[in-house]
Amino acid sequence: MHQEITRTETSAPDRQFTVLLSPTRRGARLARLLTCARLDSWGLPSEAAAQIVAELAANAATHGRLPGRDFRLELAVRDDGELLRIAVTDTRDDRLPPASGAPFAPADDESGRGLLIVGALADRWGVALGPAPRKTVWAELDLVP
Repeated sequence: MHQEITRTETSAPDRQFTVLLSPTRRGARLARLLTCARLDSWGLPSEAAAQIVAELAANAATHGRLPGRDFRLELAVRDDGELLRIAVTDTRDDRLPPASGAPFAPADDESGRGLLIVGALADRWGVALGPAPRKTVWAELDLVP
């Protein structure tokens, strides 16, 4: 059986980093630290990207957690160094972020605003489903003003 795979990216990454991490607070913290280290080694600014990764990894560890299943962090520099794509994949496609424009959390809630931070820092972000039971929350940062 042949299966056709369609890629939505317009170009292959110039630089790429992928790691599997445990869906725990420690795994989320390690995702942020690894992001800072990798982007620094690539000579790229890391502050906004590290905050985005911290939020997405925390969500994967909190809402996307299933025992024995890791989450994946991917960083890719694309378009000749003009774009950084961040993607965090977990194994809970049944737990999706709220649709664009939907309220995230009541004002007095102590959590539930991580994607508001992602939306404020990223130039674009979204969710991709599959293959089952996975979902990927991704964010892109334009590296060239």
